[in-house]
Amino acid sequence: MKKQFILLTLGILCLGTLVYARPKENIASEKQKNVLFIAVDDLRLQAGIFGQSMMHTPGLDRLGEEGIVFNRAYCNVPVCGASRASLMSGVRPTNTRFINYHTKKDVDLPDVPSLAKWFKQNGYQTFSNGKIYHHTNDDLEAWSEKPFNPARNKHGEKWGMYQKPESIEIIKTTKKKPAWEDADVDDNGYPEGLLAEKVIGDLKKLSKQDKPFFLSVGFWDPHLPFNAPKKYWDLYNPEDIKLADNPYKPEGAPDEAMHRWSELRKYYGMPDAGNMDDETAKKLIHGYYASVSYTDAQIAKLLNTLDELGLRENTIVVLWGDHGWHLGEHSLWCKHCNFDRVMNAPLFVSAPGYSKGVKTNSITEFIDIYPSLCELCELPLPEHLDGTSFVPVLENPAKSVKDYAYIRYHKGESVVSENYNYTEWFNYKSGNVDANMLYDLKKDPKENTNVSESNQYNSTVKKMSGLLSNMRKQLSEKSK
Repeated sequence: MKKQFILLTLGILCLGTLVYARPKENIASEKQKNVLFIAVDDLRLQAGIFGQSMMHTPGLDRLGEEGIVFNRAYCNVPVCGASRASLMSGVRPTNTRFINYHTKKDVDLPDVPSLAKWFKQNGYQTFSNGKIYHHTNDDLEAWSEKPFNPARNKHGEKWGMYQKPESIEIIKTTKKKPAWEDADVDDNGYPEGLLAEKVIGDLKKLSKQDKPFFLSVGFWDPHLPFNAPKKYWDLYNPEDIKLADNPYKPEGAPDEAMHRWSELRKYYGMPDAGNMDDETAKKLIHGYYASVSYTDAQIAKLLNTLDELGLRENTIVVLWGDHGWHLGEHSLWCKHCNFDRVMNAPLFVSAPGYSKGVKTNSITEFIDIYPSLCELCELPLPEHLDGTSFVPVLENPAKSVKDYAYIRYHKGESVVSENYNYTEWFNYKSGNVDANMLYDLKKDPKENTNVSESNQYNSTVKKMSGLLSNMRKQLSEKSK
C-alpha cells in the first residue's frame, strides 16, 4: 500500500512518499547488507574530517573517506535520551513526547517498532552494545540477545570507570565525580576499550554465519566525565589548547536561549554558579579532545576488523553523534539549547556501491536514518515514519531531499534552513510566542547576533515562524 504524507503548506521537511508494509518473516537473505550502527555520545563536529587539523581522529577521517559526511545533519532533540528515542523510532518530538534525557521509547511510543526491532522482524540478528538508548532496559524486544553494558565498575560508577586512587577518594569523600581522568592504562582500562573488544568478538562470530546482522555499538566518550587513557591526553599539548573565541551571550539573544549547564556543575571542582575560569575551561577542552581521540581509536579497530573478516564489502556503516556540545561558546557547556553548535551533529554513512570521500551540505534529520537504512537493505517501511530517505543524497551528494530541519528542546522549537536558524519559545497553554531568535548562518555562522528584531529580516522571520506554526498543527493532527 502506498501513502504520501502531506507536509507543511510552506514545504517544510518533506517526508516524501513512503511504501508501507507489515514485516515479512525471513525477508532477509545472505545477499542483504549488514549494518554496523555506531553511536557516539555528545560528539559535536570535532574531527580532522571537519577541518580541525589539530584533532587526532584517523578513524573518523578514514570513515569519511570511505563514505559520505553529512555536514548539515541535525538531531531532533538536543539531549541524549530523547534524541535516541526519536532516532530509533523515526518519529518527531512533540510537546508531550521525547522531552528529556529520562525519555524511554517504550514509554512514549510503546506500539511503534523501533529501527532495530523492525530489522529483527525482517530476519536480521540485532545486537545492542553500550549506549544505544539512554536506558539499557528500553526496547528490549528489539534485540536478539541481552544488551551488553561494560560501563559500571566495582564502585558502581557509570561511564567513567575511574582508575586513579585519588579519583576514587574524591568520589568517596565528596559524593561527586571528577570531571576528567587520565590514568596510564590500556584501552580496556575504560569502557570504550571493553566495548570495542566485545563488538570485535561479535563480528568474528557473525562473519561465520549466513544471516545478516544489525550490530549496534554506542560509545560513551566524549560524554562527561572526560576519562581516557593518558596516551590520548598526550596527543594534545596543553599550551596549544584554545578557548572559545565567543565566550559570551549572543547579542540580542533572549534569556530563554541560555541555560546554567547544570550537568557539568554536578562534577567535582566545577563552579556552582557563574562562568568557568580559563584554566579549568582549558582542562575540560583538553579532556574532550582526548575522549574524542580515545573513542576514535576504537572506531578504527572496528573498521579494521570489518576489513580483516571480509565483511566490509557487504556492510553499511552508519555513525552518528546524538547531538552536539558547547565547549565554552556563548559561555555555555554541554547541550540543552537551540544553538546550531548543539543541534548540528555528526552523521557518516558508508554504504557499498554509493558515494565515497565526499561531503554533502544537504540538510538531514536523524529521523531520516530509519527509512534510509530500510531502503539500503531493501526492507519495507513501517507505517509510522516521519523521516525521508536520504539515499538520493548518497547517490548524488549535491541533491537535497528536504529544505528544513525541525528541532525542539522543551519550549524551544527551531527550524533550520540552508541560511538560517530560527527558534521560538512557544507557550502551548496561552498559544503565544514568549521569545524568538534568528541567526543568519551565512553571515554569522557562530551565531553571535540575534537578528530577529532587525527590519532587514522581517520577511524571513514571518516565513520561518509560519513553518513552525504549520509544524505544530501537523504534529497535533497526526497525534490524534
